[in-house]
Amino acid sequence: MESAGEAAPALSQAKKKQRVLIIVENLPSPFDRRVWQEASALTAAGYTVSIICPTGKGYEKRYEMIDGIAIYRHPLPLEADGALGYAVEYSTALFWEFFLAWKVLFTRGFDAIHACNPPDNIFLIGMFFKLLGKRFLFDHHDINPELYMAKFGRKDFFYKVMLAWERWTFWVADVSIATNESYKKIAVERGRMSPQRVFVVRSGPMLDRLKVVPPVESLKCGRRFLVGYVGVMGKQEGIDLLLNSVRHIVFNMNRSDIHFGIVGGGTSLDEMKAYAAELGVADYVTFTGRVPDQQLLEMLNTADVCVNPDVANDMNDKSTMNKIMEYMALGKPIVQFDLTEGRFSAQEASLYAKHNDPVDMAEKVVSLLDNPEQRQKMGEYGRRRVQNELEWKYEVPKLLAAYEALFQRR
Repeated sequence: MESAGEAAPALSQAKKKQRVLIIVENLPSPFDRRVWQEASALTAAGYTVSIICPTGKGYEKRYEMIDGIAIYRHPLPLEADGALGYAVEYSTALFWEFFLAWKVLFTRGFDAIHACNPPDNIFLIGMFFKLLGKRFLFDHHDINPELYMAKFGRKDFFYKVMLAWERWTFWVADVSIATNESYKKIAVERGRMSPQRVFVVRSGPMLDRLKVVPPVESLKCGRRFLVGYVGVMGKQEGIDLLLNSVRHIVFNMNRSDIHFGIVGGGTSLDEMKAYAAELGVADYVTFTGRVPDQQLLEMLNTADVCVNPDVANDMNDKSTMNKIMEYMALGKPIVQFDLTEGRFSAQEASLYAKHNDPVDMAEKVVSLLDNPEQRQKMGEYGRRRVQNELEWKYEVPKLLAAYEALFQRR
């Protein structure tokens, strides 16, 4: 009989023989925090991990080895905005992903593909390599049919394509990872997966990255308060609603002592800058674009209140937003629209404005700024919730359980 000490190295050695290829299309690694946290956790558990992803600003190398993780990057012709643009982007990405998958297979090798959406067409690669005996795990980051509705507002041919891709992805997947219970419900009900094959792995922050640092007063641009936001500049993120809140605060509530720091890039960045100028609030808003972690942390640590203006729709109601938990990790009180998963994450760390109501959001932001005791209480609650329940270290065992099920499945 083996002793416990003999069994553990044997298990570790067995895991080292299991090789994982992660494919992600919408962000480069290690910039994509969730993907990098997953890859690092798998590597620490003994898996050999490779990643296929696009290039991006600051991530131009076509091949790079970081912390034992091999990263294969490919170019994308454009950052898509519109049906034709998405068709070009997705087709180009699929070509490179298939090409680089073969390259990985003949060099480092892989036993399983871990596909991160969007888009949902990576199942085509998974289906092909399943014919060669590989496993396929689907990491469900976005609900794309709802995302399509949020962007284009119609259930047309392309919406039906999104539904079909989603259905086929779940059909091909041996195991699926959901970022929250709402996504698990979709996997089970719309994807018809067995609940035993769907694992909830939330996108918890890592506190060793999200550090509390001294505020940078210059970011307030001479004003008393700073309101912070971090996220993508896209149509469903509600930046236009936030800017309308700014206008109400400045012109209707007569508050010229509040500045807004908006961190992030995306297809709507220039449009939102122009909209701020049109509303007459450009002097009260700093748009940083995409910036390194240090600048992001400086902005959020300086903020007195953080906001999440995500539009109230089916997509955002069911989705867990990383920015909420990042705000909480830094001990910041939050104002957001009242959405199911946003409320689950923040609970008492947030005030909840009426759906898509910039006036109500504005009034709740000002009420928090004028109540330092409430801000402190809410910020401390959020920080404790992350430390005790939501930090990434609590999700790692769930990720590893999904992989145990993946490699046990026949």
